[in-house]
Amino acid sequence: MDRVSLRLDLHVHTRFSRDAVSSLGEINARCRALSFDGYAVCDHDSVGALAEARASCGGLVVVPGLEITVRGAHIVCLDPLDVVPSGLSIVETVERIHAQGAMAVLAHPYAIPRSHVKFKEAEEASFDAIEVANAAQIPFGTVMGWNRGLAERLGLPQTGGSDSHIPETFGRAYTVVESASRETEDVIEAIREGRTSVAGAGIGFGERLVKFWRLLQKA
Repeated sequence: MDRVSLRLDLHVHTRFSRDAVSSLGEINARCRALSFDGYAVCDHDSVGALAEARASCGGLVVVPGLEITVRGAHIVCLDPLDVVPSGLSIVETVERIHAQGAMAVLAHPYAIPRSHVKFKEAEEASFDAIEVANAAQIPFGTVMGWNRGLAERLGLPQTGGSDSHIPETFGRAYTVVESASRETEDVIEAIREGRTSVAGAGIGFGERLVKFWRLLQKA
């Protein structure tokens, strides 16, 4: 079967996240400037940007998503039908995601202090994939190695994303997906089947200061 190789940033925040400032116009422009094929919108506990993202993408691949805050971790839900409430246990959150037919990705599992997930917790939760490359994790390469080790122990597909909250860091880490087409359902299927590779680098200190300054202005 012929497949298309898609370079996607599978963890992007918009202004609908309380700690992000990027507009969809800025994200789309940055995506095109870097010759990316698309991205996943993963706002914190919100799907407010999804309709606008699909309407304004202009041919870019937009994977609907949601980042859910749970006890001790963050979980990216890809292709959600509805918001999953925050604050639940890891296992219950994954169960609710699967009840929607959506995909549960354990985000930055070892990005201390944001999250630190024990192997047994991850195993019991029956995740669909592990986010291995997250540009916000420190130090990037070391934590990526820990994340990859967890994915390999669990035998799960690997994803990558910038975790960008400002336009400048879009695409810093990403996933190459070997998909049957550019349609969302084919992209999701390819990720589930492990037809992915990840790459990238970490967000710099100066960019973190820029994010902090812009959030002060947003407030």
